[in-house]
Amino acid sequence: MSTPYEKDRPQHAENADLEHGDMVKDHTHTTSDIKHGDRALALVGDERIELTEEDDARIRRKTDKIILTMLCWVYFLQIIDKSVLGLGNVWGLSKDTNITPDQYSWVSTINAFAQLGWQPFSSYLIVRVPARTLMTVLCFGWGTAQACMAASHNFGGLMATRFLLGLFEAGCLPLFSVLTAQWYRRSEQPLRVAAWYSTNGLATIFAALLSWALGHIESDKIHEWQLLFIIVGAITVMTAPVIWYMIDSDIPSARFLDEKEKAQAIERLRANQTGTGSNEFKWSHVAEAFYDVKTYLWLSMSLLLNIGASVTNAFGPTLIKGFGFDNFITTLLNMPFGFLQFLCILAASYAAQMFRIKSAVLAVFVIPVIVGLALLFYEGTHGLRQGPRLAGYYLLSFLFGGNPLIVSWMVANTGGQTKKTVIISIYNAGASAGNIIGPLLFKKDGPRYIPGVKAVLGIFCALLGVVGFQVFAIFSLNKVRQRQRVAVGKPQYIKDTSMSSKYEAFGQEDESGEGPRLGQNALLDLTDYKNDEFVYVY
Repeated sequence: MSTPYEKDRPQHAENADLEHGDMVKDHTHTTSDIKHGDRALALVGDERIELTEEDDARIRRKTDKIILTMLCWVYFLQIIDKSVLGLGNVWGLSKDTNITPDQYSWVSTINAFAQLGWQPFSSYLIVRVPARTLMTVLCFGWGTAQACMAASHNFGGLMATRFLLGLFEAGCLPLFSVLTAQWYRRSEQPLRVAAWYSTNGLATIFAALLSWALGHIESDKIHEWQLLFIIVGAITVMTAPVIWYMIDSDIPSARFLDEKEKAQAIERLRANQTGTGSNEFKWSHVAEAFYDVKTYLWLSMSLLLNIGASVTNAFGPTLIKGFGFDNFITTLLNMPFGFLQFLCILAASYAAQMFRIKSAVLAVFVIPVIVGLALLFYEGTHGLRQGPRLAGYYLLSFLFGGNPLIVSWMVANTGGQTKKTVIISIYNAGASAGNIIGPLLFKKDGPRYIPGVKAVLGIFCALLGVVGFQVFAIFSLNKVRQRQRVAVGKPQYIKDTSMSSKYEAFGQEDESGEGPRLGQNALLDLTDYKNDEFVYVY
């Protein structure tokens, strides 16, 4: 039996993908592309679903209540479990386990090695395993590893538990990014990514408060850092069954929507042109991801940005302590940094949603980071004053506005479930590599770490250049899509209603009513290269 789109689909669609230089191979739409849109197509049929602005808002609120709430909570736990190592070190982890500064650098980066090595498997699992199952298993795994760190009494034990922590956390950011793309319109994605990613700052505040409180406990049976690891690990483990009870893998299986609402939820995502998900891992998508120039620019952004982020996560408290503060003051001074992270993430994503140009907002938020690093470098070599150095460190919080911007920019510009997952995993691999490189730049020359600060300063200057190259690449690809549409009788310019602040239906005929109907490919598992109606966003 043919699917609705097989009978409605224009004959010229298979020839819509014209020459594309060496970047594009075979763009013929296959029955597999149609087949794996069946779950969504079975709900919407071959007619457009009537959807009012009120319907759109109601479904978005329901999705936020269940899906976004769980994403925020689980990501919050993941950040806490990953970042308490630096606070634990302030409270004597290195001393109690008899590890050297060099060994501590390896402990802080081994989880990134695990994440880096696991990314190919992570891509496959995210496509093949339902999100509900995968998120539950991952959360339970990294929570257990975090709690077990408290039982580590030497370098080997810490390395083993941190490796397992990184292994289970490897799929977190790619999975959350894919889920955001599957549940929300492109105009809604920046703030939703910001909502769960901003828990970076909240986790920093909570961890600092918890660490400060536990630091007042005096015991000859257990160390402060051990108690910290046990508590945050136990909270994470107890969250795993809650995930299984609450989360849904995709719209067709959503338990909080009735059948009519499921169809409306799919219809409102039509303008995204990024499909509705598929459980088939397609090697053609993998190949396309690797000859897509955007992939390497996303990777470069991730690598450069996360070198700086890793410095604040692993060495932030150590840097503050090096300014001349004691343990308690050092812990408390990390709280404003966490609050600034939170504000910067929300501000950057809100600006991206308001102005709809993520690249410009990203560039603006990189500039304060450069200023902060320059201030740390200058004061470290000249003044050594606490105030300016602390101000320079706090300016580094602006870098945390970068990752959610890049993630939402990336998923909005990628079609096809497998391709999207592979590119996000490559992005996460870049973040893991950054987390490896960053601490290695700060292995010596403490407590000022002048060579490391100088290197990171150059890295963020290079990041501005990469953003510019990506804008040019996207501009060029939009021109290619316009030529493809004209060649098959479609409008050269398509209004991207997915970026509208209010819901607008997508997929009407051209103004004369005689041209091919738009939006027929939107729910299929097509990549952005194979869909001539795809509009890239800046």
